[in-house]
Amino acid sequence: MRFKNYLILMFLCFSAVTFAQVKGTVTDAGTGMTLPGVNILVKGSNANASTDIDGNFTINAKEGDVLVFSYIGFATQEVTATSGTMTIKLKEDAQLLQEVVVVGYGAQKKQDITGAVAVVDGKKFENRVNNQVSSLLQGQTAGVQVTSNGGKPGGGFSVRVRGTSSITAGSDPIYVIDGVITSDTRSLNPADIESISILKDASSAAIYGSQGSNGVVIITTKQGKSEKPILTYETYVGFQSFWKKLDVLNAQQYKELQMERGLGTSPGFWDQYNNDTNWQDKVFRTGFSNSHQVSLSGKSNKTSYYLSGGVVNQEGAVRSSDMGRKTFKVNLSQEVTDWLKVGTNLNYIDYKDVDVTDNSGVGNGGVILGVLNTPQNIGVYNADGTFTSNPFQNWENPLSNTDGSQRGYRNQRVFGNVYGELKLLKGLTFRTALSIDHSDAATDYFLDPYRTSYGRAMKGISRYNTNRYNYYMYENTLNYKLNADKNSIEAVVGTVYQKSLWEDSNLETRGFAGDGVTTPNAGSTIATANASKSEKYNSSFISRINYSFDDKYLLTANFRADGSNNFGPNNKWGYFPSVSAGWRISNEEFLKSVESINEIKIRAGWGLVGNDDITRYGWLQNVVPGTNYPIGGTIQPGNYPGRIENRDLKWEASEQTNIGIDIALFKNRIRFSADAYRKTSQDLLLNVPIPRTSGFDSALQNAGSIENKGLEFQLSTVNFDGDFKWNTDLNISFNRNKVTNLVGTEINDGGIAGRGDAVLIQEGKPLGQFYGYQWGGVDPDTGNVFYIAKDGSSTFNPTEEDKKNIGNATPDFIYGITNNFSYKNVSLNLFFQGSQGNDILNATRFDTESMIDSRNQTTTVLRRWQNPGDITDVPRVSTDGNIANSRISSHYVEDGSYIRLKAITLGYDFSKDVLSRIGLSALKLYATGENLFTITNYSGFDPEVNSYGNNTRVGGIDYGTYPQTRNIIFGIRASL
Repeated sequence: MRFKNYLILMFLCFSAVTFAQVKGTVTDAGTGMTLPGVNILVKGSNANASTDIDGNFTINAKEGDVLVFSYIGFATQEVTATSGTMTIKLKEDAQLLQEVVVVGYGAQKKQDITGAVAVVDGKKFENRVNNQVSSLLQGQTAGVQVTSNGGKPGGGFSVRVRGTSSITAGSDPIYVIDGVITSDTRSLNPADIESISILKDASSAAIYGSQGSNGVVIITTKQGKSEKPILTYETYVGFQSFWKKLDVLNAQQYKELQMERGLGTSPGFWDQYNNDTNWQDKVFRTGFSNSHQVSLSGKSNKTSYYLSGGVVNQEGAVRSSDMGRKTFKVNLSQEVTDWLKVGTNLNYIDYKDVDVTDNSGVGNGGVILGVLNTPQNIGVYNADGTFTSNPFQNWENPLSNTDGSQRGYRNQRVFGNVYGELKLLKGLTFRTALSIDHSDAATDYFLDPYRTSYGRAMKGISRYNTNRYNYYMYENTLNYKLNADKNSIEAVVGTVYQKSLWEDSNLETRGFAGDGVTTPNAGSTIATANASKSEKYNSSFISRINYSFDDKYLLTANFRADGSNNFGPNNKWGYFPSVSAGWRISNEEFLKSVESINEIKIRAGWGLVGNDDITRYGWLQNVVPGTNYPIGGTIQPGNYPGRIENRDLKWEASEQTNIGIDIALFKNRIRFSADAYRKTSQDLLLNVPIPRTSGFDSALQNAGSIENKGLEFQLSTVNFDGDFKWNTDLNISFNRNKVTNLVGTEINDGGIAGRGDAVLIQEGKPLGQFYGYQWGGVDPDTGNVFYIAKDGSSTFNPTEEDKKNIGNATPDFIYGITNNFSYKNVSLNLFFQGSQGNDILNATRFDTESMIDSRNQTTTVLRRWQNPGDITDVPRVSTDGNIANSRISSHYVEDGSYIRLKAITLGYDFSKDVLSRIGLSALKLYATGENLFTITNYSGFDPEVNSYGNNTRVGGIDYGTYPQTRNIIFGIRASL
């Protein structure tokens, strides 16, 4: 009995320890007020609780356990559990406002920034297909429009910061990766990114002078921070497919259409074309991607290190298209002494892809239009194994364009820098850095002399193109910081020298005896042989001063002087000043006692920045070689003048004004920013008509101007914060663009095969408006299209004077919405992105609805006019190939607005208990879907298109563009 009592007593004691409860109250250390909803965890276990409305809590824990207290707006605190009632005092966490933001040639506290600077955390890139930085920026911040040029692996993106600001020069921002300036981020591994800062206005971008008018994207990669080495491995597999297909005529419907055109009417003609090949099923496929990323980071003995390597492979959703990238990165820094620090950021990339031709008609090898225009009546191969072609025209079938040639692109690139920092005096630091960007790219192409019609006609074609780029930048800067009483000063001065060298060559030969040797040396005839070199030099002086008084009144001033050989001797140097100011109203005495307000800051700035992204040696009179002259009965080589000299040629300049406000409320649970801006780009480079007595029709001059003005709004909210967490990020941007000066000229662009230019640039109008005829309808008597003339009358034969603006590719506004949900270890992320009010010229319909030749058509033409009295919007067939019924008109302009579920991610993070048992510090499983659904009225494959790529004058045209794909990804991330 005594032994039994001992057992009962021991059990009760054990139970008392095991199921002990710790009680307490949590208060605000600053005000003493109790805090409801504070989240409490027992470190190393799953036990958790939260404070009630009076700030009291009870949690299953025992004396000696470590309790973790977290609450939005306050610093997380770890406290050892004690007996009795605990009192926990949480301190406000100013980190949101104290966050350090990387800006040009330095960093600032977020609370001190006076310009328009957006920050995108690299964590937003997690759980996404890590292919390109530009795609991952889409919809993440206000004022930045990212438009896909197509969905092919490795395809490019058009990025506009606050609108397009040039007509002939580039309008994409520059990218600064760990201090190295570049325009190409295609080969950067997004898994290495720590954060991205986007300098949107001139007051922040003027430090980059002649390169800053289109905005600056500063990318900072990861560095070692933890004393304990962290080894991370991540892998994913993904599947890609087109989310939409278009209905085209089947074999019987195509036969009936062609017979209506008068083709193939003889008995038995169609017996030889008895297939019914679905070309979309043949060419489109389920693509596959996989990635492996490993990194090691840490900090010890004054050495910080981050090393990473990655491999990404992606098969596109179109046959033969693929992309592969191998990356290796090293970030090292060493504090040699108390006054000297050295380091390096170095990247190596080996990038490959196989391209497929899009944005072209079937007659020029366009694969996307090929699957729509190729008759289904024919098979893939002829009896001899060669590819079939259209029976009425010798156009290759689309598989001939994907599988009938060898195509490959490879780019090996090294970029990075080495630097040293010397602390000369208290607050005074000297930094010197040497940056390089070396790229060797080559393109191989071989079309054998057997399998394709064009290959047989040319007896084989081999092309070999090389592109070499070398960039060097040498920087020396002095940074001075001083804090005295209520005054804070930071100043930067320095010099920058940049040199770029381009070397390009291309060689094409034809006439191959066989397909055994595919290099150009096996061809019997040289069709093309070119080589070119060009250089660019920039020398600059930079300076900036940041001043803060009493943490309330802020001032920033920049000045940069740039000299470049790109411009004429009379304007070698450009000068780019800026100034901005801020007022932190929330730090004034009359607001300090308002507990609901954490931050109110008003900002205003002005600045002048430039754009030197123009044709190299544009001011020089050049000579064009390759013109032959008969002299004495013998053909002699000769040259001719290509353009006239302009010694006054200078930068395109952009003057920008910005005002903004930043607000944080309710312990930073609500954060809001708004900006209004006006950007006027002047001295735009245009080919202006000049008297022909000069021997030229036009000359490159600084003549035009463009205005962009707009509004930007950014809102972040913490909706719930407990076991269940929910926060929302919303951004929306409005931009209005107008060409204000073209020196009385008009510019045509956006050529559509067989139909002329679709874009006209005019003074007083938005840049790149669609220009054509006003569609009237289909005449029920004749089946012909009539148009609305300038005087409002109907006509079958409109003139050039009847053309008008019929659409605008610029959206009324763009937006992005992100919602993050989590419950304990489960997380869900929803990211929507959209565009509203933009038009698309669906030029694909010219080839799929016009019925002017033997191209296959979409099923839209099943409702074509066939008999007098038919009421329809589809005209009659054309028996003579006349395009009168399919001119560029409003009929082909469609609403391009869309909202898209850009990404949804479901993740699970394993608990610390599980991790401790398997020896890991972190483990996450996730599944991501991209482009799962799209709401749009656009009838084409995809509304997110741009056939003309980065062309500043043309946007919103879809002519057989490789569409965006729907992606499903499964991944795992583990850390030791």
